[in-house]
Parts: sequence; structure tokens; C-alpha cells
Amino acid sequence: MSNPLLRAFFVGRAVAEVVNETVEKAIADALSELGKFDAEQRDLLRQFTEEVLARAERAEAAQGGSVGGPTDASGDDLQTTLDDLRADAAQLRADLKRYRAEQGQ
Repeated sequence: MSNPLLRAFFVGRAVAEVVNETVEKAIADALSELGKFDAEQRDLLRQFTEEVLARAERAEAAQGGSVGGPTDASGDDLQTTLDDLRADAAQLRADLKRYRAEQGQ
């Protein structure tokens, strides 16, 4: 390799290949982490849903399977609980959206 121009060409090509491989690996790692996070959030949501349903079934069983009308005192508690759960779910969605937006930048 006595020709410096030829050597520079091969060095430049090697640099481009290494940079390309590094970028590909970084993108693959980022997508992998995002996939893991998404899977974890789905699993947490599934566990949360199962816990809510289990508690609802226990509460229903404790009441003897009877559900009171809107004038029932527990109806207000149930509505408050539902409102709290909806607020928590909305907060989780907002946090997930913010995280995804940060990861996309």
C-alpha cells in the first residue's frame, strides 16, 4: 500500500463500516429497552387489573352478592374508588406517553 490515496480510501471505508455497526447496535439496544419497558408496563397493568378484580370479587362476596342502589352508602365509596382508579390509570398513561416521548428523542 504505497499509494496514500488508496490507503485513505480503505481507512475511510473502514471508519464508515465501524460507525454504521455502532449506530445499528445503539438503535437495536434502544429498541430492545423500549420493548422491555413496554412489556413490563403491560405486565404491571395486567397485575393491577387482576388485583382490582380480585378485590371487587372479595368485596362482592363480603356483601353477600347483593349490590345496593345509588342510595346505598357503599355506592359513594365505590364511585370514589372508581374515580381514584381512573385517575391512577390516566396518570400511568401520561407517564408512559412522556417516557416514550423522551426515548424517541
